[in-house]
Amino acid sequence: MVVGWDVNKPDLGELVAKVDASIYALAFDHQNEHLWVGHNFEGIQRVDPINKKLISSNKMANSAIFDIQLHHGKALIGMGDGVIAVMDIENFAIQKHIKASTKSVRSISVHPTQNHFAAGFSDHNIGIFDMDGFGLVKHISGHTNSVFAVRYSPDGKLLFSVGRDAVIRVWDAENKYEQVGEIAAHMYAINDLVFSPDGRYMATASMDKSIKVWDAKSLKLIKVIDRARHAGHATSVNKLLWLGYQSLLLSASDDRMVSVWELDQ
Repeated sequence: MVVGWDVNKPDLGELVAKVDASIYALAFDHQNEHLWVGHNFEGIQRVDPINKKLISSNKMANSAIFDIQLHHGKALIGMGDGVIAVMDIENFAIQKHIKASTKSVRSISVHPTQNHFAAGFSDHNIGIFDMDGFGLVKHISGHTNSVFAVRYSPDGKLLFSVGRDAVIRVWDAENKYEQVGEIAAHMYAINDLVFSPDGRYMATASMDKSIKVWDAKSLKLIKVIDRARHAGHATSVNKLLWLGYQSLLLSASDDRMVSVWELDQ
């Protein structure tokens, strides 16, 4: 199920869509006001969340969809068979298949100003791709296990990556993606990393049941949000969303809870 929530009235969830398979990825097309829904093996759908109607569906392949990124009329879709599918948003049609890895494509991040994107793979590596011809520009290795999230800093100068090895790695996007930072950040796998809307902070979510908030420039740890200190999640924290609205940080966990955190700036 896809459920919409009002953060000011958390008890009033509203069913947006119900599909036949587990949902691994969501992306909102602001221009057309459509929600893209990626399944674990049933392809991808477009939903009108206002009228709660299915717009279109594409079976694609019998493979999980782990990430969907929409950018300048294109949808970049990371799949469990190591393929990045490129779709035309207007026509909802596949334009290209990029065989990027022998294992899952877990995360995609589009550079905010330059014409390329990064993808993190379960084969421990990261690929940088051109947005025009979709060719491989750079292969990055350094992680010792699956890469679960890649994120460009808001200014595009750095690329951050996290994964099963519980380490935050920082790459210089302006200098051939040389590694410029490394933090042993959590006890267990880091599932997600997001930046605050103003770019001052970043947050990480981990299988160790905690969320950590960092200074994005100095990489200094600012806050640990966990069950002992803040009645946090009881199990693995899997996904984060940092809203511009009141700078609220949302977290989703294996404990089937979505928590909303109000952070003092």
